[in-house]
Amino acid sequence: MRFDEVALFRTLTQQRAELEKEWSRWATSPTTGAQLTPRTPLLRNEVAQSWQRSLHTVDPSRTVAPGLDDADDRWAESPLRAPVTQLAEQLRSISKDAGYVAAVTDNDGTIVWTCGDRTIRRQGESVNFAPGGCWDESHMGTNGLSLALQTDSPVTVFAAEHLVAALHGWVCYSAPIHGPDGRKLGVLDLSSRWERSHPAVMSSVRALVTAAETILRANDPGPRTGVRLECLGTARLLRDGRPVPLPPRQLEILALLALEPDGYTPDQLHTAVYGDRPVSSSTLKADVSHLRRATGGEIANRRYTLTGPLSCDAVDLLSAIQSGDTGAAVWLYRGPLLPGSDTPGVLEWRDHLDVGVRSAVLASDRPEHAVSFGERVPDDLEIHEHALRLLPGDDVRRAVVNARLHTAMRR
Repeated sequence: MRFDEVALFRTLTQQRAELEKEWSRWATSPTTGAQLTPRTPLLRNEVAQSWQRSLHTVDPSRTVAPGLDDADDRWAESPLRAPVTQLAEQLRSISKDAGYVAAVTDNDGTIVWTCGDRTIRRQGESVNFAPGGCWDESHMGTNGLSLALQTDSPVTVFAAEHLVAALHGWVCYSAPIHGPDGRKLGVLDLSSRWERSHPAVMSSVRALVTAAETILRANDPGPRTGVRLECLGTARLLRDGRPVPLPPRQLEILALLALEPDGYTPDQLHTAVYGDRPVSSSTLKADVSHLRRATGGEIANRRYTLTGPLSCDAVDLLSAIQSGDTGAAVWLYRGPLLPGSDTPGVLEWRDHLDVGVRSAVLASDRPEHAVSFGERVPDDLEIHEHALRLLPGDDVRRAVVNARLHTAMRR
């Protein structure tokens, strides 16, 4: 172990011992904790309050979480199934490399999905930390899953902060996942043995939750029609999930209209599309007319603007950049705007979006932003170097970033 690792382990050991003493006082109190107050500052208020609630319904000596038989049905019907499935490889990679188990619950606190390190998963299964396990406060007392649901915020529950003694060897990093309408849909959790505690784990949990919520927003039809333009790293128009065949020029025009809600005069759009090339105005009119048919007639005449709802991944990315949501921006960035286009207006927007995401990542102090964005921009030395500056020396992701940097320097 390095000196900093030894110091961290000693600190964790001392915290665990002090929390264990406080837990013993609460767990054996004849008042079920109702009249007790913490004797150590290590016992946080939210944990003490959870102990007080839980001691009325949960025996601290219980050894396993109760289980339900309908975990498969809950997972099949869960709104989290789509985003978790998309993030599955990332979840597996993070949890296996770090020696953790990842778990997702529904809004009742029932685990519906897990993955991760095989040894840790087996240990978790011994207490039914597995699909079907009920980990809400009324069944398993204070734990990361239940506390994240109760407080509606990211939480860490360490060692003897767990009400159930069988969990005192664990640490949980949990955060709630919200739908586009703000409703809690469940919790994402990374758990392992207490010796593996590290503050960087919560950063990973937050980033994964941001990614899941971004997917949920992108997939949410809301008040929109079924028309969606995808133009980051690709170029296609979808109606109700089905491709609408359009030539590249018309996709370019549609992207420009989506990104400019105030629209263009005919001359402005002509310049944005053709630059100074000698192309007649009738060509542009013909393209716009064809687009009207493809989008249901939702393009105005005198000033070219979109008059109906059309979702667009580039617009979602622009909104994330403008709102300062770097996590969402990194997740939404699937590549440059219409990568095969040399249209002047597209080139200008492409540069605007690329610089916006890149600047946000370089200004961020969260390593997961640089690591994830680096996958999309493999030749960007500065992004890889930024990731290495932020990653702890023992972070397993350093190997991947170092490999990217080495490859980029050889090109």
